[in-house]
Amino acid sequence: MEVKIGVQHAPREIVLESGQSSEEVERVVAEALAGKSQLLSLVDEHGRKVLVPADRLAYVELGEPAPRKVGFGAL
Repeated sequence: MEVKIGVQHAPREIVLESGQSSEEVERVVAEALAGKSQLLSLVDEHGRKVLVPADRLAYVELGEPAPRKVGFGAL
């Protein structure tokens, strides 16, 4: 699933493909915004962890689940 994260005072958004479900990502974002954790922590499909301070979140956009890639570009 594609996740776009807007960060305050940053000119570009963070875009990542996450293997987590939309419900799971929504729960993690809600916990960060509620103050239960100081960081929003998400893992992309390559195992890289993205950490964003919760007080700097501008928006989080959840996209459709990514379709399975077929062909030579599916590395």
